[in-house]
Amino acid sequence: MIENRRRFSKQEYNERALKTRKAMFDKGIELLIVTDPSNINWLTGYDAWSFYVHQCVVIGTDNTLFWFGRVIDAAGATMTTDLCAENIIEYPDNYVQSEQEHPMNYLAKILTDKGLNKCKIGLEKDNYYFSARAAESLYHDLPNAKFVDANSLVNWQRAVKSNQELIYMQRAGEIVEKIYERVINVAHPGIRKNELIAEILHAGALGTAEHFGDYPAIVPLMGVGEESTACHLTWDGNTIPDNSGICMELAGVHARYHSPCSRTLYFGQPTQKYLDMEKMVLESINITLEMFRPGMTCGEVADVFFDFLKKQGFDKANRVGYPIGLSYPPDWGERTMSLRRSDTTVLEEGMCFHFMPGIWLDKWGFEITESVIVTPDGAKCLSNVPRKLLVIE
Repeated sequence: MIENRRRFSKQEYNERALKTRKAMFDKGIELLIVTDPSNINWLTGYDAWSFYVHQCVVIGTDNTLFWFGRVIDAAGATMTTDLCAENIIEYPDNYVQSEQEHPMNYLAKILTDKGLNKCKIGLEKDNYYFSARAAESLYHDLPNAKFVDANSLVNWQRAVKSNQELIYMQRAGEIVEKIYERVINVAHPGIRKNELIAEILHAGALGTAEHFGDYPAIVPLMGVGEESTACHLTWDGNTIPDNSGICMELAGVHARYHSPCSRTLYFGQPTQKYLDMEKMVLESINITLEMFRPGMTCGEVADVFFDFLKKQGFDKANRVGYPIGLSYPPDWGERTMSLRRSDTTVLEEGMCFHFMPGIWLDKWGFEITESVIVTPDGAKCLSNVPRKLLVIE
């Protein structure tokens, strides 16, 4: 008997489809072709490492809702969704990475056969997984359709998390706690970066005694010494020297839900500049966490942080956070709102953010971050990793 891979109730998926259809109706969109694997999962539960080929979910303001993908991935759709067989539509393997024909040509035929070839169709035009050739194929084969950009339509419906989603994210928070416990236990001056990463990956997959660890949408990020001025470096085989600082951005993941957490480690006796930065960053975090309340805007939250930082003589040019939840590579952000001064999005209870006050200077960097839930009482942190400079001696 195949283990049940479905993560949510049928009722919850129906509610998600209803929310999406309402948003489509409000924008005059009759049909939406969803190619972002996070949005595909959120709408149907489909979960497989198949996003390297073309696949999608098609949803209409009528009762249309079907998965479309490679023939060898149809079994995965059967195992991970509640869709009936007629709504799991596969295309032949000869369409995969072919220069002569494209999977969207096949989809266009399906839509024509269903009488959906004259609709106003929304596309996720700036999605990582939707190519120029995919768009051109649809434009060519559906000349009577009107295409519009609906890049983040589904993403916005995901902003407020359900109770079950929050449970998964809190489990992910417990997993990132285990990851950092392992880091603190095994890290030492002279360890190779890849050896430490191996421990991180193992702890992340192992999870907790109760809950499995899933793979992260972003691999572990690490910068040692001057490398910490660059926030998105990965690892190599060099050793971590004594008397050096190291920035790490890691995430616990459960059922595709993420809880990122960054910490700065220091190997040896921390220098005064690290201790001073720790004090400033911790104070900035403490005063900003209180602002994550319903009714506040992203910009108002950002103002509190940036104004404090400016008083300390620092000017941070990038945003200080973004929404998180369900995701696939290459990004665990939801790509909607941002914690920056100009963002007027109003916070709602149940939204989740990676609050990311990283400081990157000319010669070094410092990161202490928290993943949080918006509550009436301010931010509720998803994990309880020690919020301090982690000293390894």
